[in-house]
Amino acid sequence: MTQLPEVPPAGPEPTDVDLTGVRNFRDVGGLPTMDGRTVRYGRLYRSGHLAHATEADATFLSGLGLHTVFDFRNAADHKLDGLDVELPGVRNVSIPLSDPADGAEFWRLVRDGNIQQLRSILADGKGTDRMVASYRSIIKDRTAEHSRVLHALAEDSMPALMHCAAGKDRAGLSVAVSLLAVGVEKEAIEADYLKSNDAHRRYKVKRSDSSSAGMSDEVMELLNPLFGAHPDYLGAAFAAIEEIWGSTDRYFLEGLKITPETRERLRERLVEDA
Repeated sequence: MTQLPEVPPAGPEPTDVDLTGVRNFRDVGGLPTMDGRTVRYGRLYRSGHLAHATEADATFLSGLGLHTVFDFRNAADHKLDGLDVELPGVRNVSIPLSDPADGAEFWRLVRDGNIQQLRSILADGKGTDRMVASYRSIIKDRTAEHSRVLHALAEDSMPALMHCAAGKDRAGLSVAVSLLAVGVEKEAIEADYLKSNDAHRRYKVKRSDSSSAGMSDEVMELLNPLFGAHPDYLGAAFAAIEEIWGSTDRYFLEGLKITPETRERLRERLVEDA
């Protein structure tokens, strides 16, 4: 008999369960806002991709009453992992937050390169530098995509689930932007973001050489900046907002074209009194 994940009762408890084929799933409810309120439970979820969801996983996800699943992967991700499973009655929205050709050779080396090649592209802080640059670029260059997400959430798209491949970077930034829009404290956004480092949540590293040499301690250390969540990455995104737009409010108004009225609708949908 198939054992379904237990759905927590409605109320103040978070929906934070371990699914079999979906990693890094959680509800972002309960996070505090700067005006003393909290994010509602059961409104916004985040996870890794749904391509490998089991039948039990899909049954659980279908029971959440989701309106929309936002998939921030690109065509290359879909080719590698597959398309999401279909959830009955749920709208699937694909909004790629990275170019499938961007860094194609880099990611080929990550999957297939030997230790010398990995050292050349990742050692001496190069892996961390790449991730910091990626987070800054998504904030700077993907304003139209983030605007689309926030407008959708303000109109009709909640409850929503946001995911990319690992549920850490592209989904992590989209969740962070959504939470910033309704006034969630940056420290709380970071704390939720860092949960992606939990052992049971982390995306499984995929290497063509899965031998002890291909997955050695040194290889894993070199790859860690790419597959881990680090405060400096999210901090770089927040810093980019300040550097480019001068303030969070101007980022939403001028960068994302989100009016104060739209942000208020977001708050009404996503935030409740403490």
